[in-house]
Amino acid sequence: MTTDNHSHANVLIPEVGLRVKALESLLAEKKAIDPAALDLIIETFETQMGPKNGAKVVAKAWTDPKYRNWLLQDGTAAIKSLGYIGVQGENMVALENTPAVHNVVVCTLCSCYPWPTLGLPPIWFKSAPYRARVVIEPRSVLKEFGLDIADDVEVRVWDSTAELRYLVLPMRPSGTENLTEQELAALVTRDSMIGTGVAQSPSH
Repeated sequence: MTTDNHSHANVLIPEVGLRVKALESLLAEKKAIDPAALDLIIETFETQMGPKNGAKVVAKAWTDPKYRNWLLQDGTAAIKSLGYIGVQGENMVALENTPAVHNVVVCTLCSCYPWPTLGLPPIWFKSAPYRARVVIEPRSVLKEFGLDIADDVEVRVWDSTAELRYLVLPMRPSGTENLTEQELAALVTRDSMIGTGVAQSPSH
C-alpha cells in the first residue's frame, strides 16, 4: 500500500528533486525565503488543507448513496455543495474505482490538478517521466507506487486538462462498516484520490 510521502518523487524524478533542493538552498542563502516557513506552507497545502477536503468528499460518498450517485453524475456540483470550489477546480469529474476497474489521473501537457480538493500537486505528478510513462505503462508505474494491479482489472488513465480535472473515488476498505464519516475520511490518502494509491485499512 502506498503512503503520502515524497519517496515516489525520488524513484521517478531524482533530478527534479535535486534541482528543487538546489534552488531552495540558493534562495535561503540569499535570505529570499525562510525554509521553515516554506516547509510549513507546503505541508499545509499538500497534506492538510487540500487532501482533507477531498477525503471528506470521498467519505461522504462512501456513507451516502444519494451523494455518491450525485458525485458520479455531476462531480462539480456535488463537490461544490461541500464548499470546495475555486480556481483549478471549476469543472470536476469523479471516477469510481471498482474490483474490475482502477482509475489513475495524469496531466500529460502540464500539471492541471484539482487544488480545491487535493491541495498542491505532488512533485512527481508534474514530472515528465510520470506524465509520459503512466500513459504508456500504467501498471509498471503503479507498481513503483506499491500497487500491483491484477491482470483481470482494467486500468484506465485519465488526462486532466485546463478545462477538466478528475477526482478518483477509491474503493471503501473492508472492515469499515461501523466507522463514522470523520473516521473514514482519515483513511483516504491523497494518492488514493489520484489513483496511484488506495485508501488505508482501519488497522493501518
